[in-house]
Amino acid sequence: MKNKDMELQKYDGNIHPDEWINDLQTYFNIKNLLVNLINIARSLVDPSISLPNEIHDLESFRNALKEDITFTIFKNTNRRMLQSLNYIPEREGGKTSKFISKFRKLCYNAEINDIEEQKKYLYGTLPTNCFDYFSIEFYKKMKNVNSTVELFKEFESIILEESNLIKNGSIVALKHLASRKYLSSIKNLCYKTGSMTQLVFVKSPGPDPNSLWRIEFDKNLLLMTMLAENLMNCNDINNESHHRYLNWKFNHSKLENHQGYLKSGDTINLYIEKNKFLRSHDVQFTIGNDTFQEVFCHEERLGGNDEWCIELIK
Repeated sequence: MKNKDMELQKYDGNIHPDEWINDLQTYFNIKNLLVNLINIARSLVDPSISLPNEIHDLESFRNALKEDITFTIFKNTNRRMLQSLNYIPEREGGKTSKFISKFRKLCYNAEINDIEEQKKYLYGTLPTNCFDYFSIEFYKKMKNVNSTVELFKEFESIILEESNLIKNGSIVALKHLASRKYLSSIKNLCYKTGSMTQLVFVKSPGPDPNSLWRIEFDKNLLLMTMLAENLMNCNDINNESHHRYLNWKFNHSKLENHQGYLKSGDTINLYIEKNKFLRSHDVQFTIGNDTFQEVFCHEERLGGNDEWCIELIK
C-alpha cells in the first residue's frame, strides 16, 4: 500500500504489537499530525482486549498488549506455522525469495531470535525429496553459522547447488571436452554396417535438439558411480519414443573414488558393460553427404578423448 493511501489499522491480536505501533507512528509522521498517540492507539484496540487504565506512555502501552493472552496465542500460532512451512524449489514452482521473507516474518512474529532455534525451524522446512542431500549439506554448512545473515547466505548456497544437480528425468547435454562438440544422435539415422543401430556421433558446437539426452535412474539424485537405467536421446523432448541406451555409469574423471552427487558442469567418463568407456576422436566418417566425428566404446587406458562435460538443460 502506498504511503498516501495508508490507513489506520485496528489491533485485534493478529499483528505483532511492535509492528502495529510502528505503523501508527509512521502514519502520523506522514500526516504531520500532532496527536495524543496513546488515546488514539487505545481507541483502535479491539474491545475484547482488556487494557489497564494506568497507561501513560507508549512503552507501557506496548507492554500491556504483549501481556494479553492474545499475544501469547499470536506467537504460538506463528511457531506452528513455522513448523508446517515447507521450502519448495523453483523447479517445482516455488520462489526462494518469498520463502525467506515468510520465514523471517514468522520468526519475527513468534519472537524467535536465537540463531540455533532458527536453524532448527529452517531445517524442518527442507524438501522430503532429495532430503539426504539437503540434510547433509545443511549440517555441513550451518555448523559455524552465528547470525541470521549467515544463515540465509548459506541456505541460498545450498539451494543454488541443488538447482545444478542431475536428477531422475533430467535433460542434459554431453560435451566432448577435447573437440568442444556435443554427443548427438538423429532419429532413424542408423549405421550402414556393423550394429546397424541408431547413429551416435559428436558434431554440434552447441546444444541442439539432436544433442539432448534424458537420464533415468532409480533414485531422485544421481550419485557418481550410480547406474543410469536409461540414457535416451531426445530429438523431440516431448516425444516419448526416445532411442534408449541402457545401463550407463558415470565416473568423475578428475577425482578418484568420488562419491558426490552428479551436477551440471562436472567432467565425467561414461562407461558401460565391463568398463567399456565412451570415447570420441578426430576420425570422421560419412553417411550420404554428411560427415560425422566418430564415437565408440573401448577398454584401453583413459585419456583426454574420454572426458565429457555434463550440462543440465532442464
